[in-house]
Amino acid sequence: MSEPTTGASPPAPRDPRRSDVVFTADFASTAQWTAGRSSAYPGGGPVNPDDDKLDHLVDDAGHSRSGVFRATRRPDGGWDTGLLTTEDSEEEFVLVAGDVLEARVRLPAETGAWPAIWTWRDGGQEVDVFEYHPDHPDLLELTNHVRRSQRYVRHDAVRPGAWVDLRTEFGRHSVDWWLNGELVFADRRGVGRRWHAFLIVNLSVCAGRYHPPPDPETTEMSFEVSSLVVRRPADDA
Repeated sequence: MSEPTTGASPPAPRDPRRSDVVFTADFASTAQWTAGRSSAYPGGGPVNPDDDKLDHLVDDAGHSRSGVFRATRRPDGGWDTGLLTTEDSEEEFVLVAGDVLEARVRLPAETGAWPAIWTWRDGGQEVDVFEYHPDHPDLLELTNHVRRSQRYVRHDAVRPGAWVDLRTEFGRHSVDWWLNGELVFADRRGVGRRWHAFLIVNLSVCAGRYHPPPDPETTEMSFEVSSLVVRRPADDA
């Protein structure tokens, strides 16, 4: 996808006060998170082969509730995979325009792993905080599907097994992505004033159409989210 260019200076990161934290992820919380189903999958899941996924969503706590999102091979050739979403949870937390998401993530090492943090509501409203595929070991995929902008970011800090700090600002006029404190993409398109969406964290498994599937000897893969917070600056509340 293409993106607009501009001669303007890149935006500085927001510096919201501590009191602006509106969400701190507790992946074990059944009030915060629903496990093993999402309206982003046909019928809520458990499978989504048309999106080139071998996923079979499970609500087993061992696949997601510790913050380690796991995928394990099934006898039928699919993979049991961990997914958590705020959609249909008791609290039903919703991101809104102006929110800032910060997360610390350990990237997976196994070929075929497809981790992501992203947003979804009513068949769309998707913004990808990140997607990653170990067959492109130094590359993160950053996408605003709401207003169609995307960048593939290559960076020395990105590699299989690496820990990275991610920050995404869901601005009305620009979605901005930061990696380890460095601005790597400001799309100058944003999400608009009325945008709002649920949060999803999951590990998918590639079926082979766009990225290679897991190696035959691989039976398990994982990525980890050690922290995830959402801030809501006072001037955007």
